[in-house]
Amino acid sequence: MSSSPPSNSLQPHSSESGLTMSSRHPQVTDPITSKRVCFYKSGDPQFKGFRTVINNRTYKTLDALLDSLSKRVPLPFGVRNITTPQGIHGISSIEELEDGKSYICSDQKKVKPINLEEASRKPLPWHTTRPVSARDNSVVIRTPRKLVVFKNGDAGIKHTIMLQRKTTQSFEALLDHVSEVMQIPVLKLYSADGRRIDGLQALILCSGIVVAVGREPFKQGRYDPQSQSLPTRLPGISNRVQPKQGNKPQQRNCGKWKVSVLTSQLPCAGTTSTVYIILYGERSNSGPIFLYSYEENVFNSGHEDVFEIHAGDIGELYKIRIGHSNSGEFPGWHCQEIRLQDLSTEEIFHFPVNRWLSRDESDGEICREVPVFHKGFPAYPVSVYKVHVVTGDLWNAGTEANVYVTVYGEKGDTGSRQLLNSQKPIKFRKGQTDIFSLEAVHLGYLEKVVIGHDGLGAGNGWFLEKVVVIDTLKDIEYTFSCNRWLDQGEDDSKIVRELYVTDGFSFSEQQEMEMKAKEIWAAERWKFQKGNVIQFHCRLTGRFVLLKDNVLAFPLHRSSPPSLLGPLPVLFGWVRTLCELQINVLSDRSVTLESVRNSGCFVTFNKEGNPTAGVGESSAHSERLAIHVKGVLRDGAIILLNSSVRQSLCISPDGQCVGTGKQAEESYLRVHKVSGGIYMLESVRTPKMFIRMKDGQCDGMGTGDQYCHFKVDKNFLNGSLNFESVKSTGMYIGLLTDGRAKPLVYTGENNLSFYPQVIKFGREKPTGTSATMDKHFMAEEPPVRNQSIFRPSPVPASKTQSKVRVSSDSADDNWKVCIMTGNKGTKALVFLWVYGDQGVAGPINLKKNNKDKLFQAHQEDEFLVKIKDVGAIYKIRIGHDGTSSEAEWKLQKVTMRKDKGGPLLVFDVNRLLSKVHGNGETECELPVTRKKDGKPIYPVVQYQVHIYTGHLNQAETQSPVFICLFGERGDSGQRLLHKSDQPIRFQKGQMDTFQLDAVSLGKLQRVLLRCEAATKSQYWYCEKVVIKEPEEDSEYIFNCERWSPGTIYIYIYIYIYIIYSKTPK
Repeated sequence: MSSSPPSNSLQPHSSESGLTMSSRHPQVTDPITSKRVCFYKSGDPQFKGFRTVINNRTYKTLDALLDSLSKRVPLPFGVRNITTPQGIHGISSIEELEDGKSYICSDQKKVKPINLEEASRKPLPWHTTRPVSARDNSVVIRTPRKLVVFKNGDAGIKHTIMLQRKTTQSFEALLDHVSEVMQIPVLKLYSADGRRIDGLQALILCSGIVVAVGREPFKQGRYDPQSQSLPTRLPGISNRVQPKQGNKPQQRNCGKWKVSVLTSQLPCAGTTSTVYIILYGERSNSGPIFLYSYEENVFNSGHEDVFEIHAGDIGELYKIRIGHSNSGEFPGWHCQEIRLQDLSTEEIFHFPVNRWLSRDESDGEICREVPVFHKGFPAYPVSVYKVHVVTGDLWNAGTEANVYVTVYGEKGDTGSRQLLNSQKPIKFRKGQTDIFSLEAVHLGYLEKVVIGHDGLGAGNGWFLEKVVVIDTLKDIEYTFSCNRWLDQGEDDSKIVRELYVTDGFSFSEQQEMEMKAKEIWAAERWKFQKGNVIQFHCRLTGRFVLLKDNVLAFPLHRSSPPSLLGPLPVLFGWVRTLCELQINVLSDRSVTLESVRNSGCFVTFNKEGNPTAGVGESSAHSERLAIHVKGVLRDGAIILLNSSVRQSLCISPDGQCVGTGKQAEESYLRVHKVSGGIYMLESVRTPKMFIRMKDGQCDGMGTGDQYCHFKVDKNFLNGSLNFESVKSTGMYIGLLTDGRAKPLVYTGENNLSFYPQVIKFGREKPTGTSATMDKHFMAEEPPVRNQSIFRPSPVPASKTQSKVRVSSDSADDNWKVCIMTGNKGTKALVFLWVYGDQGVAGPINLKKNNKDKLFQAHQEDEFLVKIKDVGAIYKIRIGHDGTSSEAEWKLQKVTMRKDKGGPLLVFDVNRLLSKVHGNGETECELPVTRKKDGKPIYPVVQYQVHIYTGHLNQAETQSPVFICLFGERGDSGQRLLHKSDQPIRFQKGQMDTFQLDAVSLGKLQRVLLRCEAATKSQYWYCEKVVIKEPEEDSEYIFNCERWSPGTIYIYIYIYIYIIYSKTPK
């Protein structure tokens, strides 16, 4: 009920109506023309735009609009210029703005145009682990939730539905489900106070009471799930507003109050929003009580509105909080005074407000706290709390969501406040501290804060390091540590945290440094694993610590480093009690060496690199050392490149390269050494994807060409690495604040530094010249945890059924292998490989004690060997290494059978394995044949291998070159490219053609090349490899365009991946 005279003005239309009629000024009868306009930021397509309604009541002049936009659009000097999207025409008056159009805001005369289509799309966040914005409706309902749905304008019709996964596949599917339940077409959902619900995320965050709306505008009503005679209530709050009855006798019941609300007479002081009040007493508080009236027009300018409420037994009243929900077309409100009368005692309390409660006025707050006054003095003072919010220094740690905080003390709380006006132009960015002012009746000693965000907006996840609240009245600082994600895609998926004050009332700098040191230790402890070779690098001298004669004799200097973590005992020298030192890891990733026997004494060095006793000025000596591990970038190593103490550089499955990956298998990278100081990085999770820098972008779509080559610079001061592109000199792999990888110029910032962590060390020396392909392959691609070595891809069931299936009861089984030699024997070493659909066994050295009597002419040799279960066998490979003087071998037949019985496998060969005669190969592949028709399961294919040597100077080589083909059904093994169609192999600009016989590999996938270059003059530049399968008319092209360098007897392995294939349909 209102004390103001009734108004005859029309009910205002919804914001969706074309015209808007004022209900707050009865004298205005003409419709007000409103324009809906969207404003974007100059040169920033990531800014999501600010949408507003403009008419002669919201903004009187263009200057008023510019001032309002300056608070909404983050520009260094505020909004000073508005232009059309292309920056051609400037706006000089409000009348020039057109309904439904978009404009660009700038703080300068020159405007940078943006792509409005791109800006309006609101792109997804770059951190792949981040959840998609709620506006994309990608929300999963894990547990059922009850939802009460009212019919628009008729609170008597309601239904209860359960939000489940099957009914919430999308927001549109939910609307269809609600339409079936309500038996009316439902196109929109609103909250009970008239706020539009535009997605599943907003639905989850609402009170659980919604109004189903069709094409008509939203209609105000008393949508209460328990009683139709009561107005809408906040969920979980038992207090309801009772409208005052003019002719009903006044009752004196405990907890009943009469509330008089006076709106000031300033222009546009009234509000269309929903107003609430909270009463705080010595025992408890009333909770939010919404002030509704049976009359339509309340809280108009210059009016007094009176309500009766039931607040419960709160004890002696000491403060109130008055506010509104910021809903409706004109939510801003200027409240003059609140008067409360206790209906039990008739005592009257006056609360002068005289403040704006508006996002667009004053400090932007929409609630105010006022203490009870006794004899003209407040019971408790009003204090301004300085809230310092520290966003973590992780990549993509910032958020664009709306952040809210509630501060709790021994005398109540501040209520939920949105953190709006930071001292920084853009709030909550990586590593940034935002300071906000929060006005409230003094809370006494603080106990906790509850902080969270609404989950809306692209990249809404947030890593909060801590919150520091300064009580300016008492000059006390409270620290609330967090160091956790508020992200539905990280940690425990919570976006609200309850934080308690650390260490009583304060948190010392020493404690904070120790917490950071613990994080550093977790990231650095791998360096001290058993077997690692480490080096100590002195920061002061820029050189490494040298041990002489296995004895480290250092004078010890007593000091106190800022933060110690340990101990980690390390022995230097021969006498344990004197030479045992502990390593203390500091927060800047450096370490100190402290004596175990004499605590507080540290190893120090002067500028000349000599050990000191700390005599003289502290700047003349240093006790901080950096730790380096030898062999981090060995060829074939699997590493993490940590971008922070919690994150790593990662190649996502869709080819993006980001610095926000988890320090887990998804971020593992395999090191490929190209030459001295030049490396390639390949994803372990998604093989064939390399980090590359091309066309001003950095991604994971590389194929191993020169765009994937990076020169590594080592930072000895902190143990980090920088990766400079070989193709784009001066450009490094860097990270933007949102974690995206980007080519950047070196500026000394830490966004170019990555800290290596070895998961599996690569090979220190390559395998021997006679090693087989399987040996090389396993060395090149070592298994990671449960990752198995290469297994051929499964084949269709129809083909699998025809294979010879030999079951086994154990991992290794005894087989009898018989070798029949023809008219030419050999003394070379003979090896056997067995291929099945579950794996590969080999190489198996066929040998006995009497080597000289093996493999003689016209002789049959029998061997008992162990062959692991490889599944259904479909081929074998057999050959010799050619090391003996009798390197030619005529192989007649091979038979195999399990020692415990089973099918007999017979392979008729009748081939001469020789480097000199025949096709020059010392190995051959033999397929298993079917019993029913004697035909091979897979045929032997004669691949034509065309090798193109580049046109660069000295591209030719005379060194031996080996090749191995990889396909769907295994590999060909390493084959020496011996017999070319050219008189001299591998000459500059020449194409050499070779024949390679192998059991059909299916579709080819990659190629391995190996060049045994003994000197630099024998380095070879391969341009490309073309492989043809004549019978299938298939052609595969593998681009290489790389040198195969190496030092003496260091074999370089180059993986080249298919970029083009031509196969007939």
